[in-house]
Amino acid sequence: MKKPYTIGYTTGVFDMFHIGHLNILKKAKERCDFLIVGISSDELVEKYKSKRPIVPFLERVQIVESIRFVDKVVVQEHRDKYEAWEAIKFDKMFVGSDWKGSKLFTDLELKFKEVEVEVVYFDYTIDTSSTLLREKLNSM
Repeated sequence: MKKPYTIGYTTGVFDMFHIGHLNILKKAKERCDFLIVGISSDELVEKYKSKRPIVPFLERVQIVESIRFVDKVVVQEHRDKYEAWEAIKFDKMFVGSDWKGSKLFTDLELKFKEVEVEVVYFDYTIDTSSTLLREKLNSM
Protein backbone atom coordinates (compact mmCIF):
# COMPACT_ATOMS: atom_id res chain seq x y z
CA MET A 1 0.00 0.00 0.00
CA LYS A 2 1.41 3.39 -1.01
CA LYS A 3 1.73 5.84 1.82
CA PRO A 4 -0.37 8.99 1.33
CA TYR A 5 2.59 11.32 1.92
CA THR A 6 6.20 10.45 1.25
CA ILE A 7 9.34 11.97 2.65
CA GLY A 8 12.49 11.55 0.59
CA TYR A 9 16.08 11.88 1.71
CA THR A 10 19.35 12.21 -0.13
CA THR A 11 22.80 13.31 0.89
CA GLY A 12 25.92 14.68 -0.66
CA VAL A 13 28.76 17.10 -0.44
CA PHE A 14 27.35 19.29 -3.25
CA ASP A 15 30.74 20.89 -3.78
CA MET A 16 30.99 23.00 -6.93
CA PHE A 17 27.28 22.48 -7.65
CA HIS A 18 26.76 21.06 -11.16
CA ILE A 19 24.13 19.46 -13.42
CA GLY A 20 24.57 16.03 -11.83
CA HIS A 21 23.58 17.52 -8.46
CA LEU A 22 20.58 19.27 -9.98
CA ASN A 23 19.46 16.09 -11.76
CA ILE A 24 19.48 13.97 -8.60
CA LEU A 25 17.51 16.61 -6.68
CA LYS A 26 14.96 16.97 -9.48
CA LYS A 27 14.52 13.20 -9.91
CA ALA A 28 14.23 12.72 -6.15
CA LYS A 29 11.55 15.39 -5.82
CA GLU A 30 9.57 13.73 -8.62
CA ARG A 31 9.34 10.61 -6.41
CA CYS A 32 8.37 12.12 -3.08
CA ASP A 33 6.21 14.85 -1.60
CA PHE A 34 8.83 16.39 0.69
CA LEU A 35 12.55 16.24 -0.05
CA ILE A 36 15.16 16.54 2.70
CA VAL A 37 18.79 16.94 1.65
CA GLY A 38 21.67 16.17 3.98
CA ILE A 39 24.77 18.18 3.17
CA SER A 40 28.08 16.81 4.43
CA SER A 41 29.92 19.08 6.83
CA ASP A 42 33.43 20.17 5.92
CA GLU A 43 34.75 18.06 8.81
CA LEU A 44 32.97 14.92 7.61
CA VAL A 45 34.29 15.36 4.08
CA GLU A 46 37.83 15.80 5.38
CA LYS A 47 37.44 12.65 7.48
CA TYR A 48 36.38 10.29 4.68
CA LYS A 49 37.78 11.97 1.55
CA SER A 50 40.93 13.44 3.11
CA LYS A 51 40.28 16.77 1.41
CA ARG A 52 38.33 19.89 2.22
CA PRO A 53 35.48 20.96 -0.08
CA ILE A 54 36.29 23.95 -2.30
CA VAL A 55 32.98 25.64 -1.48
CA PRO A 56 32.52 26.14 2.30
CA PHE A 57 29.67 24.33 4.06
CA LEU A 58 27.42 27.36 4.70
CA GLU A 59 27.66 28.41 1.05
CA ARG A 60 26.81 24.88 -0.10
CA VAL A 61 23.78 24.96 2.21
CA GLN A 62 22.62 28.28 0.74
CA ILE A 63 22.98 26.97 -2.81
CA VAL A 64 21.02 23.76 -2.15
CA GLU A 65 18.34 25.56 -0.10
CA SER A 66 17.69 27.82 -3.10
CA ILE A 67 16.84 24.88 -5.39
CA ARG A 68 13.07 24.68 -5.83
CA PHE A 69 13.06 20.88 -5.58
CA VAL A 70 14.47 20.97 -2.03
CA ASP A 71 12.09 21.35 0.91
CA LYS A 72 14.59 21.15 3.76
CA VAL A 73 18.36 20.99 4.24
CA VAL A 74 20.03 19.29 7.20
CA VAL A 75 23.67 18.89 8.13
CA GLN A 76 25.18 15.45 7.57
CA GLU A 77 27.74 15.00 10.35
CA HIS A 78 28.14 11.23 9.92
CA ARG A 79 27.56 8.69 7.16
CA ASP A 80 25.18 6.40 9.06
CA LYS A 81 22.01 6.51 6.93
CA TYR A 82 20.04 4.34 9.34
CA GLU A 83 20.78 6.73 12.17
CA ALA A 84 19.63 9.56 9.89
CA TRP A 85 16.39 7.64 9.27
CA GLU A 86 15.86 7.26 13.03
CA ALA A 87 16.05 11.06 13.35
CA ILE A 88 14.11 12.04 10.21
CA LYS A 89 11.80 9.06 9.44
CA PHE A 90 11.95 9.32 5.65
CA ASP A 91 10.20 6.82 3.36
CA LYS A 92 12.66 6.85 0.45
CA MET A 93 16.42 7.19 0.28
CA PHE A 94 17.84 8.46 -3.03
CA VAL A 95 21.41 7.62 -3.97
CA GLY A 96 23.66 7.40 -7.03
CA SER A 97 23.88 4.10 -8.88
CA ASP A 98 27.62 3.98 -8.19
CA TRP A 99 26.68 2.76 -4.67
CA LYS A 100 24.38 -0.05 -5.86
CA GLY A 101 25.75 -3.46 -4.90
CA SER A 102 28.24 -2.05 -2.40
CA LYS A 103 28.36 -3.77 0.97
CA LEU A 104 27.31 -0.53 2.65
CA PHE A 105 24.09 -0.22 0.66
CA THR A 106 23.35 -3.94 0.41
CA ASP A 107 23.36 -4.07 4.22
CA LEU A 108 21.41 -0.82 4.43
CA GLU A 109 18.73 -2.07 2.04
CA LEU A 110 18.11 -5.04 4.35
CA LYS A 111 17.78 -2.79 7.40
CA PHE A 112 15.57 -0.33 5.53
CA LYS A 113 13.32 -3.13 4.26
CA GLU A 114 12.39 -3.90 7.89
CA VAL A 115 11.13 -0.32 8.35
CA GLU A 116 9.60 -0.04 4.85
CA VAL A 117 12.10 2.45 3.45
CA GLU A 118 12.76 2.17 -0.27
CA VAL A 119 16.26 2.81 -1.62
CA VAL A 120 16.05 4.39 -5.07
CA TYR A 121 19.17 4.48 -7.25
CA PHE A 122 19.68 7.13 -9.92
CA ASP A 123 22.19 6.87 -12.74
CA TYR A 124 25.49 8.46 -11.81
CA THR A 125 26.45 11.42 -14.01
CA ILE A 126 29.65 10.09 -15.57
CA ASP A 127 30.66 13.19 -17.54
CA THR A 128 30.35 15.66 -14.66
CA SER A 129 31.42 15.38 -11.06
CA SER A 130 33.03 17.58 -8.46
CA THR A 131 36.08 15.32 -8.65
CA LEU A 132 36.43 15.96 -12.41
CA LEU A 133 35.92 19.70 -11.88
CA ARG A 134 38.60 19.70 -9.15
CA GLU A 135 41.02 17.87 -11.47
CA LYS A 136 40.40 20.43 -14.23
CA LEU A 137 41.04 23.28 -11.81
CA ASN A 138 44.25 21.69 -10.58
CA SER A 139 45.53 21.19 -14.13
CA MET A 140 45.18 24.87 -15.02
